Amino acid sequence: MLIAPHHHEWGQLLYAQSGLMWVDTPGAALLVPPQRAVWLPPRVTHGIRVVSPLEMRNLYLRAELAMSVGLELEVLEVSKLLRELIIRRVALGNRPDPAMRDALDNLLVLELRELRSAVLKVPMPVGGDRRLRNLCETVLDVPGLAMSFEQHAESVGASTRTLARLFHAELGLTFTEWRRQVQLAHAVAALLEGDSVGAIAARLGYTLSSFSEMFRRSLGIAPSAYKHAMASRGFVR
Repeated sequence: MLIAPHHHEWGQLLYAQSGLMWVDTPGAALLVPPQRAVWLPPRVTHGIRVVSPLEMRNLYLRAELAMSVGLELEVLEVSKLLRELIIRRVALGNRPDPAMRDALDNLLVLELRELRSAVLKVPMPVGGDRRLRNLCETVLDVPGLAMSFEQHAESVGASTRTLARLFHAELGLTFTEWRRQVQLAHAVAALLEGDSVGAIAARLGYTLSSFSEMFRRSLGIAPSAYKHAMASRGFVR
């Protein structure tokens, strides 16, 4: 399922109770696994691509409250308190109880300011070159696709030299570095869903040892240790 790009005047919080989605913005793609949320400041254009069956809660914060949360796109860890606040606030809706709404909104802001999960945020090109954008979207959709940079370049109708220049100019990364960020985002999301390290490695086209080394080198912790740490905090399904 695709939701076309759009924006809102208020700040928006999208909370994935189950399922997996990419939230696409002009400058970044944010992978949102279960029990995570994405914070969208006011007037940020965004679209949604659903990766797996999704149950989502959606709420808005008026501009003055949104400013105090922050103007950066963020994927957020959802604590038990934040989860209950979201569910209660969505259930309250627009019923005429301003004191309750204001109290919940203020608590939401306080909790939102404490939570971050930047590893699920992947930079995306903001320029108008569709060849670069098409390549990036292909990798987002299938991060384990066994295609070389040369094959990707041929598929989008560009030279490797041109694409390498575009990656450096628009993303500040090489293709290999950028694709690794996408794979890490998928790996973290899959670990949070309870997948085994071996299954994730195979899905992304790695051997178990090479995947574990890539993950540890990038995040400073082995994938099994990361999964255990997140489980101890109640963040793994």
